[in-house]
Amino acid sequence: MDPAPPRPAVELGKAGWLAALLDHAAAEHLAQGALVSAPPGPPGRARARAYLRQVIRESGLLYGTPAMRAAGASASANRPPGERLFLAVAGTFARIALDVATLAGAPGGPRREQSLALFAALCGLWEEAEGVSKGLARGEPPTRRQWSSVEQALEQRALSLSGDRAFGLVLHNGAVCADANAFGRMAVDFFVRGDLQVTFARRRLEACGRQKAVLAEVLTALVCAERRPSLTSRRAILRQIEDLRLPAEQERQVIRSARSAFGRRRPGLPERLGQVRSAEMKRFILEQTLLGSLVDGRRSGAELAFVQALADRLGVSRPELAAFELGVAGFYRRNRDVVDVFTVSAVAGAMGDRLFASMKGGVENNFRRLLNEIRETGEMSVLLSKAARGHALGPDEKRRMREQLIDLARAVPALAIFAAPGGLFLLIALSRVLPFSLLPSSFRDDPPPPLERR
Repeated sequence: MDPAPPRPAVELGKAGWLAALLDHAAAEHLAQGALVSAPPGPPGRARARAYLRQVIRESGLLYGTPAMRAAGASASANRPPGERLFLAVAGTFARIALDVATLAGAPGGPRREQSLALFAALCGLWEEAEGVSKGLARGEPPTRRQWSSVEQALEQRALSLSGDRAFGLVLHNGAVCADANAFGRMAVDFFVRGDLQVTFARRRLEACGRQKAVLAEVLTALVCAERRPSLTSRRAILRQIEDLRLPAEQERQVIRSARSAFGRRRPGLPERLGQVRSAEMKRFILEQTLLGSLVDGRRSGAELAFVQALADRLGVSRPELAAFELGVAGFYRRNRDVVDVFTVSAVAGAMGDRLFASMKGGVENNFRRLLNEIRETGEMSVLLSKAARGHALGPDEKRRMREQLIDLARAVPALAIFAAPGGLFLLIALSRVLPFSLLPSSFRDDPPPPLERR
């Protein structure tokens, strides 16, 4: 028997990409089974929900980075890093829906089209979600317009969230986790009941919005606890809050809270924390805050104090907090290369085209001085070349790189931004859009032997 022909690659933005992604997910689900070992018990809601809690944690969705096999990973191998990550997330969502259908004991059905209804609900497209679900009950396939509407809504989500740790908040991870929980619970409701109940789906999405709102306020307070954010950082944070697409009143409250934190010397914990009651929500907030404090590779005294105050406010004991810290640090250490790749690709979008163009102009205008300084610092040439080619730098290499960037900023003041935390990633990202003729030789494919220091 001849092997099945390879499925076409999934290209975000190309009509039909969502159907292709769901086909990949169905094929992999058939070949590989569930993403993680299913908990014991008879089919039904309890088993499906227990599996959902387990898969969000073990798949990496808790941290916004699927580390396991996912439909999006195999379907988009040649796409840009940010697109690959988004498709891996969406593909993992689709796989979860298929697993939940099996564990809930749902009868056979058009799983691809049922998943379309769930993605429509996740995007708040209630007319499309209900229309697809009712159409399937009548044996009618979704229309081209319904597919297109959901694809466009998902594309906007792919472009909106930034994992930028240098200029904004580490919101991508928590937003993905909240979405995964909402999507999975919608899937449980859908496959247990046999159709999509908009009332229940709305409640799931509202709870997801509350999670994101609390997290945005806490992460803003974390950033402000260490130092008052710059104007660029404040703009990036406000933009990220808007990109969460919260209900209008909820968004206004979060923005007010952020602006209040910007103006305080030492902002306290957000008042909204008083509304947090469930152990699951407390754990979510703490784990995402820990990730936000770890992602730049260092933890200041102010960050440590903030995390401890947050744990005390939520009623989490020291041993429990230590266990959370070990879990977050362990996952991040094992998957840092994936997280870093996404961050680099998101930097330019988070800063805005105008700022990025200004930085590009600064490098071009000071190119000769920059090249001379890089040549004088032989190690910097080696490290930049290594990083620009996609190789991960070790902690000691990153420390030396930062020290040399600071020296470079003293020699070329216009480039001082590269010496800021995260500056290495900015320089690498910028190197990929500079005209080839302007790049130092150490960035080219076949670098000459290092020049001797004078």
